[in-house]
This record gives sequence, C-alpha cells and structure tokens, in this order.
Amino acid sequence: MNKKTIIISAFVMLGIISLMWWGRNNQTTRPSGTNNGGKSSLVASETLYDFGTISMANGNVDKIFKITNPTDKDITISSIVTSCMCTTAYIEKAGEEKGPFGMSGHGGPVVKANEVIKAGESLDIKVVFNPNAHGPAGVGLIDRLIDLTEANGGLTQLEIKAVVTP
Repeated sequence: MNKKTIIISAFVMLGIISLMWWGRNNQTTRPSGTNNGGKSSLVASETLYDFGTISMANGNVDKIFKITNPTDKDITISSIVTSCMCTTAYIEKAGEEKGPFGMSGHGGPVVKANEVIKAGESLDIKVVFNPNAHGPAGVGLIDRLIDLTEANGGLTQLEIKAVVTP
C-alpha cells in the first residue's frame, strides 16, 4: 500500500468510528440489567414527564410519579434502576424518603428497594435529574428511564425528558 491509501483509509475509519460514537450518544439511554417483557400489575398516574426547557444554572429538577397497586395482593418492588448517573429516584411513603436509587454498575452503591405496596395502596416515586452532571457538554435533549422491577419480574417504566440549556 502506498502512503496516500493508508492516510485515506485512516480518515475513513476515523469517520466511521466518529459516526458510531455520535449515534450511540444520541440514543435513549436504557437501564442495564433490566427485563423487557414482564407485565406489571402496578399502575402509574403518568409514565412520561417532559420538563420542557431547563437551565443548568437553576440546578436539579424533580418530578413525583404516583404508583398504585390496584390488585387485591401485595406487590413488592425489588429494585429501582435509572438509565444514567444524572438521574436518581427515591421512594416517598408516609413522610419518609428511601433511596437514592440510581444507575447500576458505576461504582455507586446498589440499593435494593424491597418496598411492599399493599393491595389498593399507593406510593410516590420522586425522580431527580441533575442537569449539571454531564458538565458543559450536557446541553440538548435528554431522555432518561427509571425501571421499577417487581419481585415477580413485572416492570413499570417511568420516563423523563428535557431540553437542557447552559
């Protein structure tokens, strides 16, 4: 191979790698280690919340999702996992807060929820998003998921969106 062919090949490879990296970072981030098929018996009053445009300068934003057990049996939420370290979740029940629950596998403590929702009762899941977690490069559209996994494998998924500005 001559020198010109090697240089052109290197630029093509660099371009392909750059496109793959860019595409991967612009996808919805999904929590790792979660199932995709378990039917949940829990009901959420809403599963998606869009914060709209938020500013890094104003700090954290939060949203409370109400989760209800409409069945006649107790349901145990075994774990709560977020799709990114910039997002944490808390269980709020009877004036107490349990958590934080976050992204698994990134050095932080893995906290098991083991929270029972009695038949016919509800609890609140507070989701906190830190727009400064990714630094100055973290502007633009975000889409984060919060997975509540039941002891029987059922999955309830909550989602938050925002457009982050400096």
